[in-house]
Amino acid sequence: MAALKLTPNLDRSGVAWGKRVPDWITMLALKCDESTQEKVGKQLGISGSAVNQALGNVYKGRIDLIEARVRGEYMQAVVTCPVLGEISTRDCIANQTVKFRPTNPLRVALRRACPICPNREKR
Repeated sequence: MAALKLTPNLDRSGVAWGKRVPDWITMLALKCDESTQEKVGKQLGISGSAVNQALGNVYKGRIDLIEARVRGEYMQAVVTCPVLGEISTRDCIANQTVKFRPTNPLRVALRRACPICPNREKR
């Protein structure tokens, strides 16, 4: 397997995370090197500063939520939703956090299913 060429974000994350850089951090760093931290954050639904802190291993919030977003957006991680079937982890998180508006039966079904779903993010 070929070694990854070090880039600014990949190098920074390697220093911050040590020898055991998680695969999702590597993916996040590569995406940031292709674009910017701000643009990647926007794609993930988080701030650019949260991306920066995750890469630097200093994020004080729930790093598992960033991991789920990265895996869902860039690594095709999926969960089985009781309402929608197989969806990305990013879409699962988004469905849990959207403000409820009873405008269609699907939103109502999600509103009923999400609080008791095994995929629900622990608060």
